[in-house]
Parts: sequence; structure tokens; C-alpha cells
Amino acid sequence: MTATAAPAGAQRVTTLELFFDLVFVFTITQLSAVLAHELAWEGVGHVALMLGFIWFMYGGYAWLTNAIELRDPVNRGLLLAGMCGYFVIALAVPRAFDGSGLAFGVGYVVVVAVHTFLFSYSAPGLAPQAILRLAPGNFGAAVVVLVGGALGGSAQVVLWTAGVVALWLIPKLVGNQDFEVAPAHFVERHGLVVIVAIGESVVAIGIGAGRLAIDVELVLIAVLGLLLSAALWWTYFGGDDERAEQALAAMPTRRRAVAALDGYGFAHLALLLGIVCVAVGLKKATGHAYDDLGSGEALVLAGGTALFLAGDVWFRHVLRIGTGPGRAVGALAALATVPLGTEVAAIVQVAALALVVLAATTVPAPGRVRRVTPA
Repeated sequence: MTATAAPAGAQRVTTLELFFDLVFVFTITQLSAVLAHELAWEGVGHVALMLGFIWFMYGGYAWLTNAIELRDPVNRGLLLAGMCGYFVIALAVPRAFDGSGLAFGVGYVVVVAVHTFLFSYSAPGLAPQAILRLAPGNFGAAVVVLVGGALGGSAQVVLWTAGVVALWLIPKLVGNQDFEVAPAHFVERHGLVVIVAIGESVVAIGIGAGRLAIDVELVLIAVLGLLLSAALWWTYFGGDDERAEQALAAMPTRRRAVAALDGYGFAHLALLLGIVCVAVGLKKATGHAYDDLGSGEALVLAGGTALFLAGDVWFRHVLRIGTGPGRAVGALAALATVPLGTEVAAIVQVAALALVVLAATTVPAPGRVRRVTPA
């Protein structure tokens, strides 16, 4: 297809979808708590594995609500059932590798089953056939999660690693071009998830403050942490969400589906993992502004910022709205702030990261969306 018209699906995000997103954000909070408690490479690996499964199926539900009519009571009821599955997953996250893996797996099976049925039952056009081609891989991954969660230990890590890799590869191997994407709704839905996830970094500052006295030290680190979160927000939302929508709308229908998977699936996975890491780093830094940080704390703060910027570069490249050279340089500069945290003070590293991100976003972007030539 060479036409650029969007499908006649949902054009605005509904309040039910926002309610669904609240449950997803709870999972982000839980993942941040896991990483804060287990601030080591093993903890990062566990969080990355869980987020890989969780974000893949969350993305699946974003594609689902982009296609179906949510005023239908049956569709609403089934979406709420999927939400319940997500809530079970979120509750299981803190001890998913230490006794709650089976509960995580059960919740995940429910999420996949509801998604597959609702997509095949309610979606128009070629989407039902497309989801049925993906269904064996989705259910296979769900079984792997369930079995791995039941076994625990090293077997769980091995099975979950294989499962999450396969899960993300299958759409590229099978193809997802038969899904139609309504750009306005799709961009808005993912943007809302990013902004509420960034809000988690603000909440982390408040949690880190806890019952500490509100003195100059606390105020300074809290304000600088807020500025870092605001800089991440500006990186993503500084006018480029509109350009992203225009870029998607300009693409032929089949290429739009591929770009949506690459930009809003793969690249956003990096963005979200970066946000989780930044939130943990800010939580650790708050209340210890004038103290130096441990290597893990400084690295998770700098690495999370770098990962967010790298994900944004990837996202821009996929949608052809500029590769963001300043952001790529900013990602490297963010990693260079680690010694500021370990050798000087937490407040110095947080301030430096805020400046790095703000500087990275001041590089002028291309003035217009480069149109995609039809295949």
C-alpha cells in the first residue's frame, strides 16, 4: 500500500486505557524496588528480564486498543481481565526469582490469553490472522515463563532469558506488516506511558527523602533530581512527539507497522529500563547529597541516563526524525559522570547529568520530517 491514511481505529486514548496504564506503572515501581534492593549486575539482569516480558505484552495491549472499539462492554470486560493478570505480575515482581516466579507465570499466561482472544475476536481487517501467526510464539513464551517460575534457580534464569529473546525475535521473523496502526492514538498512548514512568523517578526522590529533615542539603538534591527528570521529559517530549506522529502517518501502512514495532517496542524498552535505573539512582542519592556514592549507585544513575538517551537516538533513527547526534554524545558524557559520584559527591553527579541531558537536547533537530518513499 502506498496510501498514508490511518485505519479507522481509536483516535484518542480512553480513560480505561489510562486505568490500565496505572497498573503498568505499578510494575515499574516494583521493578525499581527490586533494583534498589539488589543493586548489582544480577539485579540489573533480573529487572531487564522481567521488563522484557512485561513491556512486550504491554506493547501488545497498546496495539490491541489501537485497533478495537472500547465502547463495546465485552471488550471492556476482557481488557479488565487482562489488567488483573498484569496486577498479579506486578505483585509477584519483588520475589519473582525467589519464590513468586510461578505467580508471575500465571499472571503472564492470563495476559497473553486475553490479548490473543480479544485481538482475534474484535480487531478488524487482517489483524486477527496476524495475531494468530504470532500466537504460538506468545503462548510458547508464556509457558516458558510459567515453567521457569515453577522451577526457580538457575533453570529459571536460563529459561526466561531464552524466552524473552525468542519473544522479541518472533515478530521480526514472522512479520507484523498486516497490523494497521492509527498514528495519533499510538503515539499518544506510548507518550503517556513514558511520562508516567518518568514520574516514577520523581516519586523515587520523595521515597528517598522519607522522614529526613527538610534542610538545604535535601532541597538541593531534590530540586536537582527533579531537574534531571524534567530534562528526560524534555528529551522525549520537546516537540518531537508531534513529529513522530507525522512520521508514522507519512509511512505506507505496512512499513508503518514495522516502524511502530522497532521504535515503540525495541527502542522504548531501552527508554524504560533507563528510567528505572535513573529512579533507583535518584532514590539512593537523595538524603546523601554531600556524600560520595558507591560504584553501583553512581553507575546505575549514569548508566540509566545514558540508556535513556541511547534509546531516544534509536527511536529517532527508526522514525527518521533525526538521529539526535547531540543525544548520542550526551549518552557517552553521562557515563563519564561516574567518577563525580564516586569521588566527589552525589549532588555533583546529579547536577552534571542534568546539564548533560539539557545540553544534548539543545542540538538543533532537522526542520522537517523526512517523508518515507513507498516500498
